[in-house]
Amino acid sequence: MTTLEVRDLRKEYRLRDGWRTGTLRAVDDVSFTLDHGKTVALVGQSGSGKSTVAKLLLQLERPTSGEIRLDGEPVARRGAGLAAYRRTVQMVFQDPFASLNPYHTIGHHLARPIRLHHPRMTTAEVQKRVHELLERVRLTPAGNVAKRRPHELSGGQRQRVAIARALAPEPGVLIADEPVSMLDVSIRLGVLNLLATLQREEDLGVLYITHDLATARHFSDEILVMYRGAIVERGPADDVILNPQHEYTKTLAEAAPNPERRIGELRSR
Repeated sequence: MTTLEVRDLRKEYRLRDGWRTGTLRAVDDVSFTLDHGKTVALVGQSGSGKSTVAKLLLQLERPTSGEIRLDGEPVARRGAGLAAYRRTVQMVFQDPFASLNPYHTIGHHLARPIRLHHPRMTTAEVQKRVHELLERVRLTPAGNVAKRRPHELSGGQRQRVAIARALAPEPGVLIADEPVSMLDVSIRLGVLNLLATLQREEDLGVLYITHDLATARHFSDEILVMYRGAIVERGPADDVILNPQHEYTKTLAEAAPNPERRIGELRSR
């Protein structure tokens, strides 16, 4: 059972324009807790700082200040402690077309993290685990899919491979950064339902990063609204969507497609 805690997280970038210098605060004192078996949605427009938070949580960027704790312990910045943290916290990237190497097979993409985190596994055990992961994300027959290369799969299938790769180290936390924004509308629901199923069955803590309030409401327990690097509103999903308090949240809610509202407008004409 894994709990990820973020306390007063801040990230600043130095800017230079000729002789002038300045500071851009991309993340401004962000705090939240992600418990196992729960999904927290981080919602905001492009440029609000959502992906920077993801990079900080993955230790791809160092925070300017603040603290990240895993199960109550501060995250190590190097050595075995950092390796253990990265095994526990995994990422599903936004673009399934860029996150997979076109040269390698699907089996190679899944076998590599298995061998990295479980070096004592035999070749046969690794292959069995690869097939189990593919079946877990509904890509069958697994033996056939494992031999293919990314260009032989659809966008939705590639994203399922990316999810399987994130599951390979057996993490406790999954960070999904806009996992369906690059996919056709017709297949988005299937990928989101898969993530929801995995979250329940694997008891994962999921940070769902999105700009879509509608999917955030249906697939998360709590919503954090991010604006200009800061959390401006938070609460249970239904409360934030149905009774927004901050003006920015109200703007996002009004921009979300609402068929019932549209039908009401047409009937009133």
